[in-house]
Amino acid sequence: STQSTWEKLDATTMLSSSARRLCSALRDNIRVRASSSSVLDQLNPRIVSAEYAVRGAIVMEAESLKEQLARGASLPFSGIIQCNIGNPQELGQRPLTFPREVLSLIEFPELLKNPPAVYSDEAVARARSFLQRNPRGTGPYSHSQGLPSVRESVARFIQARDGHSSDPSCIFMSDGASPGIQSALALLLRSERDGIMTPVPQYPLYSASITMCGGQKVPYFLDEANDWGLTIDELERAYQRGKKQGVDTRALVIINPGNPTGGVLSEANVREIIEFCARKNIVLLADEVYQDNVYSAQSKFHSFKKALRELNSRVPLLSFHSVSKGVFGECGKRGGYMELANIAPEMHAQLYKAASVKLCPNISGQVMMDLVLSGPPAGSPAAKRHATECQAILESLKRRAVLLVKALNELEGVTCNPPQGAMYAFPRITLPPKLLAKARESGTAADALYCLELLRATGICVVPGSGFGQMPDTWHFRTTFLPSEDDIGQVVERMAVFHRDFLQRWG
Repeated sequence: STQSTWEKLDATTMLSSSARRLCSALRDNIRVRASSSSVLDQLNPRIVSAEYAVRGAIVMEAESLKEQLARGASLPFSGIIQCNIGNPQELGQRPLTFPREVLSLIEFPELLKNPPAVYSDEAVARARSFLQRNPRGTGPYSHSQGLPSVRESVARFIQARDGHSSDPSCIFMSDGASPGIQSALALLLRSERDGIMTPVPQYPLYSASITMCGGQKVPYFLDEANDWGLTIDELERAYQRGKKQGVDTRALVIINPGNPTGGVLSEANVREIIEFCARKNIVLLADEVYQDNVYSAQSKFHSFKKALRELNSRVPLLSFHSVSKGVFGECGKRGGYMELANIAPEMHAQLYKAASVKLCPNISGQVMMDLVLSGPPAGSPAAKRHATECQAILESLKRRAVLLVKALNELEGVTCNPPQGAMYAFPRITLPPKLLAKARESGTAADALYCLELLRATGICVVPGSGFGQMPDTWHFRTTFLPSEDDIGQVVERMAVFHRDFLQRWG
């Protein structure tokens, strides 16, 4: 129950005093109403049951500690380092110049009358071109699928990437990738018997959204010993297990590159996944938001849309992309898209209806999606600067990933696969028996206890592996490698000191 959850958190003193006061208030509030009916009993149980660890209890505690620091409290650290979420600019990554130049001119067209010298000629030309197609700028609603000019730009990007055509009418712009994913899941899940195949570990957007839609998760395990690889045998095992449990599997979710694992699928793997979906007659949902974040020389991103066309497959495919990741890191702009391939007109119409209820995605996010996919004209001074900025960010991410993983693997009882892509490391940790016993006693995941102690000792906020799913009797945590190169060394040093002290205390 919710009441017992707050009591467990309070009793085990995992939270700071201010957070415990919040728990106590919530617990007392529940008790006051218990004589009639709980507040939560009057709410949608699907929403109450949903969990999203990336912004869960540990992040709430981090916010509490941040408030204490702002009030002048003396803590073992001077600030919170938010390694819990892929939010590059929060951790100091600079925005790319060209997209921000163009967007600022579009947002305030008066500047185009006499453009300040700080703006490149290419940015001025691009802003004027946009406003010629969209003379009212970013203020009005757009078409519910997004501005036609932006969808045309996205289609050109996809065609250039894959070598196969893309239809702008099959593209839905969205406020980041998440709303498109949630719309697809909501449409596919008809009843509590319907299920979605999701990876373990997985980005908890999927598990939370499936719960809120009233469906079932059909989990398949990634192979940690094989760089978090995916096998068709494991997909088959998971599918058959769901079938035996009476679940009607509707779709397969693939996150490539992987979150939280950093795994990157081979071209052969992509093709055999499509063939698996064809045999099972299920929809394929391809989360490809990290397609520009590939670091291993032995790895390459392969889009499902390209493989689908080369196989002449009729598998229904929905693909997702975002401005939040890559080298852009424009999380707050909330730009993204969903592309439909082999989707029946009837399903397309229902997706359009769902989009129209929300009126339209935000226009600034749509513009940003256009700009990050289609930079300045090739060979121009702005293009040279843009390419230099992009390459510098990508190379820096590679260096930070190597440094973090090397440091993690030097810790006693910790093993970590080098991320081939994305923005995260997902180390496995061996936890002392005393801590495991304490976790069982309190009804709390052992890796959550570890992450809370790490936060309170160092100010480093990471997410326990239990929030993403993991093999039974294994423990992990997810951390970004997004802190700047000036800061990442301090992060790994703090982690090392904490881990050593932690083992001594609990050993």
